[in-house]
Formats: sequence, C-alpha cells, structure tokens
Amino acid sequence: MAEAGPQWMWMLFALITALILGVAEPGLAIEDVSCDNPASGESSEKTRELAADAGDTRSDDDSSTRILKGSDCPLHSQRWQAALMMRQNQLYCGAVLVAAQWLLTAAHCRKNGTHILLGRHSLTSIFESGQQRLWGIKAIPHPGYTHPRHPNDLMLIKMNRRVRENQNIQVINITSHCPKAGTSCLVSGWGTTSSPSVNFPKNLQCLNITVVSEENCNSDYPGQIDQTMFCAGNQGGRDSCQGDSGGPVVCNGFLQGLVSWGDFPCGRPNKPGVYTNLCKFTKWIQDTIQANS
Repeated sequence: MAEAGPQWMWMLFALITALILGVAEPGLAIEDVSCDNPASGESSEKTRELAADAGDTRSDDDSSTRILKGSDCPLHSQRWQAALMMRQNQLYCGAVLVAAQWLLTAAHCRKNGTHILLGRHSLTSIFESGQQRLWGIKAIPHPGYTHPRHPNDLMLIKMNRRVRENQNIQVINITSHCPKAGTSCLVSGWGTTSSPSVNFPKNLQCLNITVVSEENCNSDYPGQIDQTMFCAGNQGGRDSCQGDSGGPVVCNGFLQGLVSWGDFPCGRPNKPGVYTNLCKFTKWIQDTIQANS
C-alpha cells in the first residue's frame, strides 16, 4: 500500500492550482439570458439582448471590430447611457436615462433584481469617478409588447432614487418626430463586437448608422415590420448586436429609438438593425411616468 503523505500533498497541490487558474478578473461577466440561439451557420431574427453561452472573451486587441465595426465613444459623450446588470456585475442590456428617476429600455429586457450603472465608460473597471449605482424598483413594459414579433418593444424602469446629474450623467429628451430615410444617427452599447462569436469591448462603443426607408425595411424583413419599428444600418457589416438591446439611438441630438432586434448573425448584408420607433410612444411614456411618480 502506498504511503498517504505524498498522495495527500499531490491532491492539495492540484486543488491550489485549480483555484489559481479559475480566478476570474473583476468587472463584466456574462449571463446566459437567451434561449433562442440558432445552430451554428443558421440565420434567424432575434432580439439583441445578450446571447446565450456568451463567455467574456475581452482582449487587449485594439482592432476596428467594435459594436460591429464601431469605435470607442468619446469619454462620457453618451451621458444618458445606462448598463443593466444582473447580480451587480453581469451585463444583459443597455438603457437610457429619460427622467431623473426613470430609464427607458426594451421590453424584452425585463428581468428581476436589476442593478443599474450610470456614468460609466468602461464596465471592466471596478469604479469610475462620477458613476452612480442604483437599482430598479418597478418595471413597466408597454402593454402592447408581444413575443416573438416584438412590436411595442419598450419598457420604463423606475429607479430607487433620483439621479444626480453631473458631467458624466445627463437626461436626454425623446423626439416627437419620426425618423426620415437617410438621417444619420448614433447607436451605442457594450454588446458583443463580433457575431456569431462573442467578444466584449472594454469601453462603450459608438457607431454611426443611417435610417433605412420604410419600403426597404419592409423588403428586408417581409411581414415583420410595423409602425412601432424602424430600420437603420450601414455598409461593411456595421451593426448593433447582442448585449446592445435597449440602448439608445440618437438622431439630431434627440433620442429616436432603442436597440430591439435584427438578423443573426449581426451585420449581414441587406439586414439592418431594427429599432423601437419612439416617436409613436411619447404620450405613453409621459403618462406612465406621471402616473407612477
């Protein structure tokens, strides 16, 4: 019979090694929050909530592959941008600050126990000066939202307290004008920067996109578009993607839309992103905030 001492020491060494290799870096983690991930090589329409089995594969590579082929936003240029987190450090959607105590996001981003980060540029750091951490106390999805077609894809989140606006955090006004084809807009988010594989950026990503005509939008997604949606995209595979859901589309300085859904993989030719058309909901948003304040 072998002596117990050497075997015990080997087991202890193996355990210590496993613990060292298993330590994860602090900051952004990824949670499995989607059940509609298609098989490899297939194409389908899906929301842009964070994809299933999305491991955190951030790297130090500073390539142009951002939000799909966007770039780092100028520091705190998107001061209304919020991150919706599960258990404080797991990104699943974006959101927008539209009133001192209210966020707007996509209805398909509804979760329990939402933690909110405002005033952040990077989600990989533990703390940034000027940031505010809050949590949602009430979620109010639009009553007309349905799955899987995603009409009326918007939701208000009431936070536990009013936000203190500062140089990093600011409310954005919602436009009452519907988007016109050819208008240049900006979409932002911390979602995956590649598709179908997932890679997450260190910093908030920005991308210029162009509003697509209703005729082309309906042609690209036959029978799937209604007046609560609009299409916007760009050439060369530039697109929003999983993890960007609920984030802002800003046109001419006003909040025009929210990241909603699109083709999968993201950035395919003639398959622009589909966004919630907020010009159709200004009264519902105002009335809902007033009734619940």
